Amino acid sequence: MAQSHVLVVDDDARLLRLLQRFLSENGFRITTAMDAEAARKILAVTHPDAVVADITMPGEDGLSLTRWMREQGHVWPIILLTARGEPADRIIGLEAGADDYLGKPFEPRELLLRLQAHLRRNVPRPSGAPRLLRLGKLEFDTGRGLLSGPEGVVHLTSGEAALLGVLTRAPGEILSREAIAESLGMDEIGERAVDVQVTRLRRRIEPDQKEPRFLQTVRGKGYVLKPGS
Repeated sequence: MAQSHVLVVDDDARLLRLLQRFLSENGFRITTAMDAEAARKILAVTHPDAVVADITMPGEDGLSLTRWMREQGHVWPIILLTARGEPADRIIGLEAGADDYLGKPFEPRELLLRLQAHLRRNVPRPSGAPRLLRLGKLEFDTGRGLLSGPEGVVHLTSGEAALLGVLTRAPGEILSREAIAESLGMDEIGERAVDVQVTRLRRRIEPDQKEPRFLQTVRGKGYVLKPGS
């Protein structure tokens, strides 16, 4: 995790200084931007390992910036900072492509722990005996946490990788939305957050999202992963 590069975007100069000092002291390389325009210029010349962005900023907000990053194909973890405490507001962030959210005010250590957790999900895990699950033309290596296909590795966001990891621990078994939400650390916003992540993951693994073959809904019970050719 040492020297992972994190871009922090917030119009609060005091908070930027605090986070830059705290995260740097904990082994991260930090770049800061005070608005989305500045962030776009930075992203044009460098690729960070993760982005932390405030939702409410003058000009372009953090939600729009998040959508743009995902449209550009960037899969690094995105954590949104928000003073909006309602679950519905946080769902909007997940729908925009964020992997996580943190309500203001927050303890810097909580942000540190969330960053570390998301970055770990993006690092292949060595395994002496990898178990492969077939999802049509795709193959998921549960030991290394990698999804690949005919054209190579399929890059997942941290949230997508976390959900696939939960599902592959119990292929063929129905998992309730509550159980998935707990495993993903989304207890506060629960079922709707799980549905959003499922929709995003289906875009990666399903040939036809309208008729899912591998990640199926079991009405009234939850979801089930059904590997196969």
